[in-house]
Amino acid sequence: MAKQKQQQPKPAPADADAAPPPPEFKTAHSPWFTYASMVTLFTLCPPFVILLWYTVVHADGSVARTYEHLRDRGILEGLKAIWPMPTVVAGKIILGFALFEAALQLLLPGKRFEGPISPAGNVPVYKANGLLAYAVTLVTYLSLWWFGIFNPAIVYDHLGEIYSALVFGSLVFCLCLYIKGHVAPSSSDSGSSGNAFIDFYWGMELYPRIGKHFDIKVFTNCRFGMMSWAVLAVTYCIKQYEMNGRVADSMLVNTALMLIYITKFFWWESGYWCTMDIAHDRAGFYICWGCLVWVPSTYTSPGMYLVNHPVNLGPQLAISILLAGILCIYINYDCDRQRQEFRRTNGKASVWGKAPSKIVASYQTTKGETKTSLLLTSGWWGFSRHFHYVPEILAAFFWTVPALFNHFMPYFYVIHLTILLLDRAKRDDDRCSTKYGKYWKMYCNRVPYRVVPGIY
Repeated sequence: MAKQKQQQPKPAPADADAAPPPPEFKTAHSPWFTYASMVTLFTLCPPFVILLWYTVVHADGSVARTYEHLRDRGILEGLKAIWPMPTVVAGKIILGFALFEAALQLLLPGKRFEGPISPAGNVPVYKANGLLAYAVTLVTYLSLWWFGIFNPAIVYDHLGEIYSALVFGSLVFCLCLYIKGHVAPSSSDSGSSGNAFIDFYWGMELYPRIGKHFDIKVFTNCRFGMMSWAVLAVTYCIKQYEMNGRVADSMLVNTALMLIYITKFFWWESGYWCTMDIAHDRAGFYICWGCLVWVPSTYTSPGMYLVNHPVNLGPQLAISILLAGILCIYINYDCDRQRQEFRRTNGKASVWGKAPSKIVASYQTTKGETKTSLLLTSGWWGFSRHFHYVPEILAAFFWTVPALFNHFMPYFYVIHLTILLLDRAKRDDDRCSTKYGKYWKMYCNRVPYRVVPGIY
């Protein structure tokens, strides 16, 4: 990409709410489908989190048993009977974890990293200290357990109450983001679509911050969402150990692969800041509630299931699954590394020992300025336009398959992830088509498959 002037996100103009909807408000699907999807997710996701927890922890992982409970009592009464109320203990656990991660985000040292140029021409600046925060978090958590200061099994024992508190608390958090977007936006990358529900769901601001340095999306997506995934994975291991006096090889494989994947994420965290989640999706219910609630509940569900359903795989099968999962995680990482290095060197880095194949695409910003981007069409990115999603889905399958196939519930996350990434690939393609026009058509002609080579 051509060298641009680097700058902090600019304050929003006084009439930001009256500005026309920016490009990211354009929908990838028909308006009817989009609104129906938003309403469905907004109304069904909160109760589903509780139903998933109840099914895995109290219904022996059986969807049929949960269905029978709701059928016999009625949906509303059935939900009311199983929905745990938030407790003081749950609140203390959540608040303590959130404050600890916020402090690490602000106080730990890290290199300065500049994100991609925003639609309004701003360049967000971050402090890349995620890997250090991840190491400090895990060492602190394990040390508290080892020295008898805090027993992580308490987290599992109060999991329903924690999820309940997160469901309600995160809705309030998203409402605060909505109000902040109207009253005190952090940059000119903000504005209203003219529809209050869409603004709440998709968000008002692209880069909301508290003060100059505390980036809210980095906190919700990375330091709370992804970090809680790792902490809960360890929690499930410890709970199974306390219950059975040992940790089954299925749980070890599941936890090892999850932690390797999350380690990869924080190693590459600055690259994540260049993806759709951060650079294009605004801070609203979809992203922030999802990271605060959906990630720690559904993403960890295979491990949650294994707590009460230990499976003895045997050394050969366990090692085979572990190695296959590690290979998928590595390929996923190498896909992102390859593209990031290509961009960092302005298209001069070799790809698999050869000069990269690329398309030089020009586009216009919302200010009417003409800029250029480089689209990589070789290496992993010659297989399909979103090939990195393939090993990511396969990695999720490999850390779920240690549960084997006695119940459907452990595989919900893999199915959900597949749908999420296929939808994200479509949204990204539609956004890029609008942004690059004829250059995107050239790119699609050269790389015809969207996700799965030869299939889709």
